[in-house]
Amino acid sequence: MSHRPPARRSLRISFNALALSGSIALGLWLGFLAIALTCWLASHFLLGPQIAPVAQAVQRLTQPAAVAPEPQNRMFEQYQENLRKNEELQSMDNARSNPRNLSNPKCQFWLQQDQTAPSEKSRANVLQFCN
Repeated sequence: MSHRPPARRSLRISFNALALSGSIALGLWLGFLAIALTCWLASHFLLGPQIAPVAQAVQRLTQPAAVAPEPQNRMFEQYQENLRKNEELQSMDNARSNPRNLSNPKCQFWLQQDQTAPSEKSRANVLQFCN
């Protein structure tokens, strides 16, 4: 038997760029899905009881606001109250700064009363006598 060295064969490799890109994209996508599924399963089975309050809070935040009119109504009432207080303060400042009120003794009395002991009555009388 004679021993012949094996003949060298050339191996032709050809690649399709589109198929290669598609394979890489599919592999990345499947890897992402596998990681996401693993994380979800781990959190569901390992941390289930600990995450329950957080899940309930998230669920409450994502539900439609069917009972929201109460806080909005309260906020609107607070806004109206603030507007009323601001108007009252502005009219009090106008009464203090008006030179005509310097010669009005009733106005001066109630302005002094409101300055030393502010009350609803003194404010009402300032607004009444200092116009």
